[in-house]
Amino acid sequence: MGLIFQFCGLSGAGKTTLAEAIFNELEGRSYKVKVIDGDVYRQTLCKDLGFSRSDRIENAARLGAYAETLREEFDFILIAIINPYQEGRKMLMLKHNAKLVWIKCNIDILMARDTKGLYKKALLPDGHPDKIYNLTGLNDTFEPPTSADMILNTDLLNIHESLRIAIDFMISCC
Repeated sequence: MGLIFQFCGLSGAGKTTLAEAIFNELEGRSYKVKVIDGDVYRQTLCKDLGFSRSDRIENAARLGAYAETLREEFDFILIAIINPYQEGRKMLMLKHNAKLVWIKCNIDILMARDTKGLYKKALLPDGHPDKIYNLTGLNDTFEPPTSADMILNTDLLNIHESLRIAIDFMISCC
């Protein structure tokens, strides 16, 4: 039965990048891996949801339920999702036995990277037509995890170091 891992963290911290690197590495070792990218599933399975607290928790619940349906088919299911609230992360841990991996990165580094241009839009003046008012960690809540199974500081670790540490941890969970 496949193991579920939730990779939580702020936008741009490296959740999807790391999940895709893990996919490539473990598939090369003949493991079956599924990546559930929160950004992608926001456009499909969760397209009716907004960014309120309840919608964000429902988003996590739906992705967890979907991951659960994949357990028989895959060795590892990786959910890459901001999942900003303890309640949503705890629900995945309790209901689906999902291991919590906090992809942690300093907000100043994220703002400098700004790979999607989201932080720039969140810093626009109020009333600007392109302003983002609900960017997690900047002008919306992110509750730092208190019970992560693993923390990867991607402002200190490069992708290769993060990949090695994450894979060692994941294999140890088997």
